[in-house]
Amino acid sequence: MAAAEMTLGKALGAGLRQAMRDDDRVVLLGEDIGKLGGVFRITDGLLDEFGAKRVIDTPLAESGIVGTAVGLAFRGYRPVVEIQFDGFVYPAFDQIVAQVAKLHYRTQGRVRMPITIRIPWAGGIGAAEHHSESPEAYFVHTAGLRVIAVSNPEDAYRSLRQAIASDDPVIFFEPKRLYHHKGQVDLDAPLADAAPMGLARVVRTGADATLITYGAMVTTALQAAEAAEDEGISLEVIDLRSLSPVDYGTVAASVRKTGRVVVAHEASREAGVAAEVIASITERCFEYLESAPLRVTGHDVPYPPAKLEKYHLPDLDRVLDAVDRVLDRPHSLTGADA
Repeated sequence: MAAAEMTLGKALGAGLRQAMRDDDRVVLLGEDIGKLGGVFRITDGLLDEFGAKRVIDTPLAESGIVGTAVGLAFRGYRPVVEIQFDGFVYPAFDQIVAQVAKLHYRTQGRVRMPITIRIPWAGGIGAAEHHSESPEAYFVHTAGLRVIAVSNPEDAYRSLRQAIASDDPVIFFEPKRLYHHKGQVDLDAPLADAAPMGLARVVRTGADATLITYGAMVTTALQAAEAAEDEGISLEVIDLRSLSPVDYGTVAASVRKTGRVVVAHEASREAGVAAEVIASITERCFEYLESAPLRVTGHDVPYPPAKLEKYHLPDLDRVLDAVDRVLDRPHSLTGADA
């Protein structure tokens, strides 16, 4: 089969279907994932194909869902958990950081936790509290977890299959505002030929500054690169893909080339992923930097209110303003006492 155009949501569903066909130890758990097909319809049709013993509608109890996945992993299964919305993961937080992340280490390698926890994530759909949050930094801070954030249909299909096949526990973030975005997906390409799950991707090459991001912000970063090109500025755009571990080899190679860097994400600013990336870049590339690295992030608010979301999400103007600052061009703070 040649590459087919499909939405990111459909690509995720295809990835789940193929993983379940490849390995009968793969089981799905989550609220409304069976008959309804999930609130975003990612699991639509899987109940009919694989039955209720492998596509399991659970009670509304995230701690219980993840706890069940731990038990299944102990028995040799490869459970895939769907958390219905990003902000619903908090009741399962203790299970994830105190059990899932630690059991392999705690048992001196005798027990593995091949659990994939899928989380529809972040803003852009105008949803309410607990439906548009960005909790990735909590999990990045927790040793023992892989943290993945996809940005396009092809990567969603490949990375989800890789996550399910991995013996490590994986927190798998899916940008819900991109569920309906389309792209080409090669459903027949061997998984062994795919880029490793932990590698960053240079989405666009450039020479003047490096713009690093992940998830839905990759689309914004590419728009910024196109707009900057109209002014004669060449931006290199990197999609981190993996937030833990971070592929600092790819990141450092770009920063050493351009000498300037902006890191963007829509999560809160304080102690976010961008802060860690910038600190690590500074340690590795200090002598190459021509200006101080900058962050473009969401605001430090308890949650992004739906009607104010457009002010919370980093947009094209904020990203381009940061680019102007690292390039020492006129910007929003020019002439200000800041």
